[in-house]
Amino acid sequence: MSRVPLAIPNIGDREAVLMNEAIASGFVSSVGHFVSDFEARFAEYVGAKYAVACASGTAALHLAMRLAGIQPGDMVAVSDFTFMASSNAASYQFAELLLVDSDAESWCMDVPRLRAELERRKAAGEKLPKAIEIVHILGQPADAAAALELAEEYGMVLIEDAAEALGATWTEGPLAGRHVGTVGHMGAFSFNGNKIMTTGGGGMFTTDDEELAQRAKHLSTQARMPDRGYLHDEIGFNYRLTNIAAALGVAQLERLDGFVATKRAIAARYNEAFAGTGIQTPPTLNGQESTYWLYSVLVPGSRGANARDELQDFLAEAGIESRSLWRPLHMQPPLKDEARVGGGVGEDLFARGLSLPCSTDLSVEDQQRVIDRVLEWVASDGE
Repeated sequence: MSRVPLAIPNIGDREAVLMNEAIASGFVSSVGHFVSDFEARFAEYVGAKYAVACASGTAALHLAMRLAGIQPGDMVAVSDFTFMASSNAASYQFAELLLVDSDAESWCMDVPRLRAELERRKAAGEKLPKAIEIVHILGQPADAAAALELAEEYGMVLIEDAAEALGATWTEGPLAGRHVGTVGHMGAFSFNGNKIMTTGGGGMFTTDDEELAQRAKHLSTQARMPDRGYLHDEIGFNYRLTNIAAALGVAQLERLDGFVATKRAIAARYNEAFAGTGIQTPPTLNGQESTYWLYSVLVPGSRGANARDELQDFLAEAGIESRSLWRPLHMQPPLKDEARVGGGVGEDLFARGLSLPCSTDLSVEDQQRVIDRVLEWVASDGE
């Protein structure tokens, strides 16, 4: 029986046409019209005023940290339950971290918990963060409105890590109609191979601030000045997206609405199948539209400490790929001594969390294979 992959790119004829056009133009590196086209179309799609195409989502985040003025010894508050790249961007600037636990409802940063910690630190005369980095986990919008209010109150920069959540929106409340990655002072998206759309690798920096956008582009191109010779006015980075990758991005962006609709349809079928089984389905919150980038569930805690691994092995025996959720940052060896608030929610998500196949070309038949296998494991009750 064929293997069911976790999440693979969905590349079609249109992508090949535009990439071949980029190759034929001779502009295959970071110069070419597809780069600027991709930036303009992406900014329009998400509702940002400016977008700067980058070599990776991590590069976009690092630019945001640099532009936020993060310097050695500064502190950045970041979600504890996230992929390591989220904190790496701050660590590249030699920042200290304040790792903030998730709330159990959204799996994203617990902003009220952060507020309480800031109030405690202020009263005690302790160091306060210079920036907050919220992460829209697995396609689920975080509480950006509360985070922005907190950042403005304390004079901090708000950075959105939207690497996993392209297409996610708010439908109610103060952010109704807004896309993730456009609420904070700066946002970052990823187009890695397993993301909802891909450029092979790559990312996007977003902002509504023209000066920040110009600075991001400048830094991403080695801080090279327009001069007859090679003149660089500061230390920059080789962070610009290539024209070939941007051509792929333009074609993928044209299909993004369909990808998002498919992800939500896959999530709906899983949700219906797992209702009442003890398998905890991903967050579904009023006023928020997740894209369910990686459809992830929590196995029943009653099945024991090794239940997640047992289910993963059970799926693998049937040729079904799955992946555990991240180890919280405070459990990562390089970050074990960083300041943190809470951690129990993130530890539980890691211990019980498993992502199931959800490629945008996943067939109904293959999804049913996954569902049947998970339900078989549930019915086995550990026997």
